[in-house]
Amino acid sequence: MALALFDLDNTLLGGDSDHAWGDWLCERGILDGDAYKARNDQFYEDYLAGRLDIQAYLNFSLEILGRHPQAQLDEWHLQFMRECIEPIILAKGEALIAEHRDAGDQLVIITATNRFVTGPIAKRLGIDTLLATECETADGRYTGRTTDVPCFKEGKVTRLERWLSETGTSLAGSYFYSDSRNDLPLLEKVDHPVAVDPDDTLRAEAEKRGWPILSLRA
Repeated sequence: MALALFDLDNTLLGGDSDHAWGDWLCERGILDGDAYKARNDQFYEDYLAGRLDIQAYLNFSLEILGRHPQAQLDEWHLQFMRECIEPIILAKGEALIAEHRDAGDQLVIITATNRFVTGPIAKRLGIDTLLATECETADGRYTGRTTDVPCFKEGKVTRLERWLSETGTSLAGSYFYSDSRNDLPLLEKVDHPVAVDPDDTLRAEAEKRGWPILSLRA
């Protein structure tokens, strides 16, 4: 049994769930459609360019969670799943998950996007283990702040290594599928790094290092 690690956004999904959540909130007038969207788009551009200030982004994106009760957030998320996530779940991504499941591999989604957004998506994909950026809670509701090490860049390695230690799991024979230059620190750690519909920087690195390049969209 090997460990099969999957990035989520633009890997198993044909889009970015974190960015889409902000857009969805703007489209429904829950957030300021102009000011919020402009900042959300800029943070996304920074992410794609590999220069995202993760703490600044989390302070921005999680603030909405602290302003509304859990029940309301969950209701919105159900609508978001139907309208935005279901249409971008990639059939080839589901087939890849099934291939690893049939091989008896241990499946893990590891994503920089926060657990509130990604928890229901991981459940929809049938993957029980999710390593994600954590949202702080107190008295039964979100505070609007993050907690723990953000699951981003080197933070993904930190969070994974802790989980490996806690569960007694080995990286021997491990796979990691990702589209992003931001995941190079973790791709370098596994036995089988795979670039999935990669950005230009990751594609160049994969070609240089002889890593497989896979498309789940074509």
